[in-house]
Amino acid sequence: MDDPETDTSSLAERYRRFASEEARGSSPLYEALSIHVAENPTILAFLARFPAPLQQPNLFLAAVRHVAGTPSSPEDLDNIVRLRGESIARTMRTRTTQTNEPGRCAVLLPVLSAIAGPIALLEVGASAGLCLLPDKYGYDYGRTQISPPHDLRLIAPLLRCDASANTPLQQSHPSIIWRAGLDINPLSVDSSEDIAWLETLVWPEQEARLARLRSAVSVARAVDTGVVHGDLRKDTVDLASRAPADARLVIFHTAVLAYVSSQDDRDAFARSCRDAAAIWICNEFPSTYPEIARKVREPHRKGMFLLSVDGQPVAWTAPHGQKIEWL
Repeated sequence: MDDPETDTSSLAERYRRFASEEARGSSPLYEALSIHVAENPTILAFLARFPAPLQQPNLFLAAVRHVAGTPSSPEDLDNIVRLRGESIARTMRTRTTQTNEPGRCAVLLPVLSAIAGPIALLEVGASAGLCLLPDKYGYDYGRTQISPPHDLRLIAPLLRCDASANTPLQQSHPSIIWRAGLDINPLSVDSSEDIAWLETLVWPEQEARLARLRSAVSVARAVDTGVVHGDLRKDTVDLASRAPADARLVIFHTAVLAYVSSQDDRDAFARSCRDAAAIWICNEFPSTYPEIARKVREPHRKGMFLLSVDGQPVAWTAPHGQKIEWL
């Protein structure tokens, strides 16, 4: 499996960076495993078989857990890759990191609730559609709480978010009368295998996130999210045309456009939102749209997404929706 001719130095650095910038403070196990991968020539050679997009730590570690359970130690990871390597490889080739974090609705809500409804909500990169349900969840911002709808109060998650004092919090849900999602590989909340994969994408030690995901899946099974197969670069305008004419069209995405490698394609997508006469909500790392990021005059927040509306930055947000800092 080890190929001495393969230069894996950049791959090793990728795993070290993941350990220090993403896993540290969030998952001690993922931090330890990623450091181990960066120093292990055999696993690096295994990963070097894949194109760069498939070498990402989140995908590899989730595939390991999906195939063989969570490794208890770096030595356990070595054994799993040695014994189950081909099964892990198949999973990495057929699955993607479609982390469907419902907690992100907590940072979208201040923007959505300020829009005069009714709203037609369209998400690209929707995965299983759990972020298409911001009007179905409960919220706790500390100084403001919003209960879930009465008929869902027993199953809906309560999303907690630390909001800065200047964040414009509303007292009610937005009025959403139509919702649809677009994904190149949509997942179904009625598929036990798809849900097992979503659960595996939640990092070890993050039991609260796992419980939140399961609650959101229960809500999605009671509400049709309308997620369909399609490519955001080609199919967004067509799906948007199906929205009811008497609703305000809103197109949004969170942690999705970074996976579109071409900046020209990202910019073309932004233009397609404008062509659809939609309100465009973007919640991504600042590097995804540098032109928008340059409009922020204050220092950028390391590890935070930049939330923008129609190309204008409005807030820094934590990747899982646990924090929002209004500009």
